[in-house]
Amino acid sequence: MEVAAIQLGVEPGAIEANLDRAREAVADAAAEGADLAVLPEQFLVGFFAFDEYSTQAAGLDDPLFDRLAEIAADNDIALVAGTVVESLAASAAAGYDVPASDGYANTSVFFDRDGQRCGIYRKHHLFGYDSAESELLVAGDSLSVVEFGGLTIGTTTCYDLRFPSLYRRLLDRGVDCLVVPSAWPYPRIEHWETLGRARAIENLSYLIAVNGTGSFPAADAQLCGRSAIYDPWGTARAAAGDGSTTITATVEPAAVEEVRSSFPALDDRR
Repeated sequence: MEVAAIQLGVEPGAIEANLDRAREAVADAAAEGADLAVLPEQFLVGFFAFDEYSTQAAGLDDPLFDRLAEIAADNDIALVAGTVVESLAASAAAGYDVPASDGYANTSVFFDRDGQRCGIYRKHHLFGYDSAESELLVAGDSLSVVEFGGLTIGTTTCYDLRFPSLYRRLLDRGVDCLVVPSAWPYPRIEHWETLGRARAIENLSYLIAVNGTGSFPAADAQLCGRSAIYDPWGTARAAAGDGSTTITATVEPAAVEEVRSSFPALDDRR
């Protein structure tokens, strides 16, 4: 299976412009033979555009999600649509299970090649340190595990990378490929690269770490890019710099089986 990590340049608050960039990048990836594309965290509004969250939040029944589904279906490609700001009240009113009856969540949706939703994940770990994320958003409380391309794929988001117990829970659900839409800023580049590689190594799983690029003057923040696709040994099969780009790599279920068989560290868990 060919995977495309789309390191998108995100313009704060520019929903339509960002959506157009995403649509074009996904179409290009599909034309090059990708089976699965992954977009960054908050690729529509921009993670640090906190003042925009309440005005741009959408319930899962919003036409926005139909437009994202169309991107997948029109290009015959599976799509992890980064994350968006979800209105939990609107989703609850539409009959979706939600972690709270009000507020907002940082939500990722996995669409299959036909544009059908087959996974919904709400970010579990919200950045602390009195950050706006932890003040504005509600943490998720369920996992997303999807079978696609012979792999069992689990979704997490950005700051989740610092909490290895979440990845062990996904491992126990049979996950052998992890996708991590992110909005990781400077200056913590070493953390971003080390944590992604570590989660791949300790779980003997593929890990697709997809960051954005772009500056957020209002928050004095800039995303560091450096998306990467790690194999189960923790080797980067593809890696990006800090500009807008798409990187691709082949991920193979047989490779996971071979690594876990030849180095059965997971059997030694206590």
